[in-house]
Amino acid sequence: MKDIEEILRYFPNKIYQMFFNLFNENTKMIGEIQEIRMRADRPILLKLIDRDFVLQYNISQSEILQILERICENSIYAYKNQICEGFITVKGGHRVGLTGSCVIENGKILNIKYISSLNFRIAREVLNCSTRVLREILDIENKTIYNTIIVAPPGRGKTTVLRDVIRRLSNGIDEINFKGKTCGVVDERGEIAAMYKGVPQNDVGIRTDIIENIDKNQGIHILIRTMAPEVIACDEIGSKEDVEAIHYALYSGVKGIFTMHGRNVEDIKNNRQIYELIESREIQKVVFL
Repeated sequence: MKDIEEILRYFPNKIYQMFFNLFNENTKMIGEIQEIRMRADRPILLKLIDRDFVLQYNISQSEILQILERICENSIYAYKNQICEGFITVKGGHRVGLTGSCVIENGKILNIKYISSLNFRIAREVLNCSTRVLREILDIENKTIYNTIIVAPPGRGKTTVLRDVIRRLSNGIDEINFKGKTCGVVDERGEIAAMYKGVPQNDVGIRTDIIENIDKNQGIHILIRTMAPEVIACDEIGSKEDVEAIHYALYSGVKGIFTMHGRNVEDIKNNRQIYELIESREIQKVVFL
C-alpha cells in the first residue's frame, strides 16, 4: 500500500477517497496496478497487469491542474524544465507523464500549458530479478563484466533488470567473491535511479554515481572525466550519438552495460550502428529478455 499512498497524497480529497474505498474493497488490485491515467473530462483509467479498470469518474481539467500543483509543491515554475521534458519524478521514484498544448520556440519546447493528461507510472523495484542475466554477463576470470546489451520490447522489464544489475555490481556479490565496482549511470529520463531532489529513490548500490536529465553522450563524457567509473550503464541506446559515446567509454577502458528496444537479432541488425558494435566485438554479450 505504501507505493500507492505516495501517489494518492497528490489527489484532491474526493478522488483520494474514491481510490481509498476501491483499494479497500479490492486489495489484490494494489499489487497489480501499473499506471493511473487521468484525461480531462474522461473517466480515470487504471492499468493493471492483465487488464484495464475504468473508474467511472470524469476528472476535470481544473482537478488535473490541482494535482499538478501539488506534485510541483505549488511552484509549477520551479518544475518547468521537467514539465518541458514531459514528465516529473516524484518521491518514491514514481513518474508522472503529462501532455497538453506545447509552446514552441526555435524548435524547442518552452512550456506545456493547458495540461490535459496525467499518467502516474507506479515504480516498483524487483530485487534480485537479474540473477539469470548476471550469469551471462559476469566475467569471473577477469573479475569484471562483459560489455553487454540487454534487448527486449517495451514493457518487458529492461530497466528493472538493468537497475538490479547495477545494484549488484555496485554492492559486490559475496557468494562468488565478486568485489563491488564503481558504477556510473546516465539516467537520461530518470527511470533507473529515479532521483528526487538529488536522492535516488531506487537502490542502485553503494558505489554508484548518477547523472540525470542529460543526453547519454554528454553524461558518459562527464562521468568518465569526473568520477572514474569501472562500469557505465544507460538505458535505451539507439542513436548515432549514443554509439559514439559508447565507443568513447569502451576505448577509455570502461566496461558497459546498456539496453535497447528490440525483439530479435533482426531488430538489432536494423540499427546498423549498434550492430557494428557487436560485429567489432566491442559488445561481447547480447541478452534477450
